[in-house]
Amino acid sequence: MPNRVVVVGSINADLTVHVHRHPQPGETLPGSGGAISAGGKGANQAVAAALQGAEVALIGAVGRDPYATPATERLRTSGVDCSGVAEVDGPTGLAVITVSRDGENSIIVVPGANATVTGEYVERHAAALREAAVILLQGEIPAEGFARAVAEAGPRTRVLINLAPVVPVPREALLRADPLMANEHEAGLILAQLGHPLDSDAPEDLARALITEGFASVVLTLGKRGALVAHGEEITSIPTPAITPVDTTGAGDAFAGAFAARLAEGASLIDAARHAARVGAYAATGHGAQASYPGLEDELPR
Repeated sequence: MPNRVVVVGSINADLTVHVHRHPQPGETLPGSGGAISAGGKGANQAVAAALQGAEVALIGAVGRDPYATPATERLRTSGVDCSGVAEVDGPTGLAVITVSRDGENSIIVVPGANATVTGEYVERHAAALREAAVILLQGEIPAEGFARAVAEAGPRTRVLINLAPVVPVPREALLRADPLMANEHEAGLILAQLGHPLDSDAPEDLARALITEGFASVVLTLGKRGALVAHGEEITSIPTPAITPVDTTGAGDAFAGAFAARLAEGASLIDAARHAARVGAYAATGHGAQASYPGLEDELPR
């Protein structure tokens, strides 16, 4: 369908704790918070895309436990089509997030129900995938589900892959990305997975190396330094607004979702990235993941 984004990905309940600084190994620190909120890279990106005006469907799973309701609350209120979200035995995915005073976070993810998003399950939703303008994938579901989603993409469907975390997936499926979206650390891990580790961690070198490996296009997210868009021989730097970050949890997912929404509308890679950088910056000025995402009525930083 025109402008439709189908996200195949994870749904988590986020348990967030705030600390003055991140603890050292073996160290105990006092913290605050402990509230449960909606998260998961798939759900985050679906919500971000929907809030930016895209028609969005999510294929995923939650458990039969108390966490399922808060994990899906913002999906429903943002208008995401959740008919492809199964309820399965066992727990909902859980992310334990520690946020320091400077806004940086560390995250541990327990897959839970996300582990049931297998190739067989994804295949049941093949019709939706074939009709999508954009399919958006991450690394928090089984590799077989990831590969099946790519295989079911229609001839006019654009596959946007944000392989975070970087997990082993079939090479041929990964190379269907147009674009591949990654941060600098993830880009290095992806190159190593493809058998060509790079000594340099310079963003331009990473982008060129990924293009050389066969990706049609690459978007590298660089945090407060913005992003790079690589397509063919061209590399374009995308600035990000100067902000004071409050919590960077989910800001990268806000970027990915907003990017997918603009891509589904027919925007160029560069225009989509420019918009996504502003959405990601907005998200970093609020607390949590989905709760910090802007809608079309919100004024984005410049």
